[in-house]
Amino acid sequence: MSVNVVALCYLVASVCFILALKGLSHPSTARRGNVLGIIGMVIAVVVTFTVAYSASGNVVGIIGGIIVGGLIGSVIAQRVQMTQMPELVAAMHSLVGFAAVLIAVATMNNPAAVGLPVPIPTGNRFELFVGTFIGAITFSGSIIAFGKLSGKIKSAPVVFVGQHFVNLALAIIMIGFGAWFFMGGGWTPFIIMTAIAFLLGVLMIIPIGGADMPVVISMLNSYSGWAAAGIGFSLNNPMLIISGSLVGSSGAILSYIMCKAMNRNFISVILGGFGAEEGAQAANASQKTVKSGSADDASFIMSNAESVIIVPGYGLAVARAQHAVKELADKLREKGVDVRYAIHPVAGRMPGHMNVLLAEAEVPYDQVFEMEDINNEFGIADVALILGANDVVNPLAEEKGSPIYGMPILEAHKARTVIVNKRSMASGYAGVDNPLFYLDKTMMVFGDAKKVVEDIVKAVE
Repeated sequence: MSVNVVALCYLVASVCFILALKGLSHPSTARRGNVLGIIGMVIAVVVTFTVAYSASGNVVGIIGGIIVGGLIGSVIAQRVQMTQMPELVAAMHSLVGFAAVLIAVATMNNPAAVGLPVPIPTGNRFELFVGTFIGAITFSGSIIAFGKLSGKIKSAPVVFVGQHFVNLALAIIMIGFGAWFFMGGGWTPFIIMTAIAFLLGVLMIIPIGGADMPVVISMLNSYSGWAAAGIGFSLNNPMLIISGSLVGSSGAILSYIMCKAMNRNFISVILGGFGAEEGAQAANASQKTVKSGSADDASFIMSNAESVIIVPGYGLAVARAQHAVKELADKLREKGVDVRYAIHPVAGRMPGHMNVLLAEAEVPYDQVFEMEDINNEFGIADVALILGANDVVNPLAEEKGSPIYGMPILEAHKARTVIVNKRSMASGYAGVDNPLFYLDKTMMVFGDAKKVVEDIVKAVE
């Protein structure tokens, strides 16, 4: 395959990736975006495979890797639940970061295999330095994020005295050894730099609480892209550079959007410390009284309403209640009730988490509204049905002095009647009590979201 043909194929694949990102920006075009992304990746893999075969003629290892990796990916894709998507994404980010580190190690071990002279030129050393430390931070940080999201590690921030100074000192030492490697050092500075980067990834993520997990996911996504791009320069692979840059830039933009949606800044997220352990009891919550009701009560209220806005949260995801909610919405519409869904940008554990769950339940896209498009409707809605959401509907965000002050929220408290389904009175990831639960117009329906919604459906029928 000639150089021009390779360049043309990489260009076509790059265009597919760009169009895929555009398609994934809206639920109605997401399927097309996925297809374009798959086409671009197939082209990139086939061309890279062909180039590798032409260069060495020995592709047994490559074929074996493709087969093993493809089988593992297929099994995971078939078994993973939609509720496990956040931790799966974190796990995939870790693999991208680790791959960048392994490629850098292989390049150091045998520069000629990737077309580099010995000694490795200064420019390529800088590329290896950047790709390696970003990849190592991405790997270890993503492992911690995976543990927090999957419940294997407590989601509460892990902090200690002088933590930020330790991180800063490690970062300076890492850059120092990276500079030594860049100036012509061998394996010693490279290994020390990489080890510190692995440690720094852990220390950067453990102080970040669950409330900031959506930002962490998009941030690590960005890191994985930049790691891939850095290694792409070392391998002189334009496809890797382009795709890595697309992932890195889109992840950075998404991180900014998530921070804006939470009224947080990127530095404060990295410094961590915001977000209590999920399930923690908010202070003084046990001393307050709430109005509780049954599924029959909720059914009666919604059946006699003209408009209902459903606010899905992580509780819905944990209970896998999206199909039951879709059935409830259909039953209410049969009775002439206008039913819509309100989605907060950071509801759940990753950007778009609720959109994915509702799409799996085949909820029509025109019934799903983003926060800025539906917030004005709560004031005229008869009922706001909140399913497992906490911080994203907390009116304390509108009060100065609150830990979440300024965070844009879904204004469910403005509805005429509020029905809240929760398993308990535990606080959300931010560890802040929610005064919405104690309003006279609020009725709490305790229990597993799926069971409660199914009972409401039976009562509606």
